[in-house]
Amino acid sequence: MDAHEPRHELYPPIAPYGHGLLDVGDGHSIYWEQSGNPSGVPVLFLHGGPGAGTTPGHRRFFDPAHYRIVLFDQRGAGKSKPFASLNKNTTDHLVGDIEKLRQHLEIDDWFLFGGSWGSTLALVYGESHPERCRGFVLRGVFLGRSEELSWFMNDMRRVYPEAWESFSGFLTENERVDVLGSYYRRLTDPDPACHVPAADAWNQYETDCSTLFGPTRSTPQGSGPGALALARIEAHYFENGMFVTDDQILHALDRITHLPAVIVQGRYDMICPTKTAVELNRAWERSEIVIVPDAGHSAMEPGIKSALVAATERFKLLA
Repeated sequence: MDAHEPRHELYPPIAPYGHGLLDVGDGHSIYWEQSGNPSGVPVLFLHGGPGAGTTPGHRRFFDPAHYRIVLFDQRGAGKSKPFASLNKNTTDHLVGDIEKLRQHLEIDDWFLFGGSWGSTLALVYGESHPERCRGFVLRGVFLGRSEELSWFMNDMRRVYPEAWESFSGFLTENERVDVLGSYYRRLTDPDPACHVPAADAWNQYETDCSTLFGPTRSTPQGSGPGALALARIEAHYFENGMFVTDDQILHALDRITHLPAVIVQGRYDMICPTKTAVELNRAWERSEIVIVPDAGHSAMEPGIKSALVAATERFKLLA
């Protein structure tokens, strides 16, 4: 696929035609919604983070006349309850929640669309339930390996030293010996005076490194109501190695390589470097990769948006 193919804009804003809270057990209820065509081809949007939650803009990657668009907030994120909860919040739990949602909505199989952590979850779900998948659109690929976590926590300073210095400098000198562990302790502290500033600092670091022309102090991810969920849940997963082994996803990839996939990757993605997307593409015979030459990590950068919509347009021919 040519990264310079004709541009496709996001679809106009739409409202959901159905939504609710699904009790998935363990004290968790996940928010879900459907929009688009109730009789259309099902597609599941998987948000990043983990902990970021969904937004109305996420519906706009899909043709609402063609797709039955399903969004949901993962455990602890967005409108799911309890907010920012880490209890029984692991990758396997999320995979189980997706299956419960599929069954609740009476969907036989669907396309999976996920970016960053959403790509990880899409892959793990697909390998667990290949018979329920039609294909994948993946952005900013992340496989949850230790080298990728180390890059985020330590090595992004090679490109964004000022952002990393601000991130690590939030901690005391003694805490900087273990940046991840120290943030995790602060983010899980019940006192808002401790966890709120830590969440803001964590999210600002990620925001600063997410776009091609960052860093910027004008639009911090940490300023929204979901700031705590994003930082706390993300740190929880990082601290636990994303609840996957280093080789888990690539080792089981043969379960889904018969299915089509489009991988969209910003050339200058500093959160999830291009190396990982290329590895996945080389291991997946039916995958195609689009490397957007003037983009970083964010799904909302112009070239990334265009390539993602182009991918969902092409998948209309497969349905």
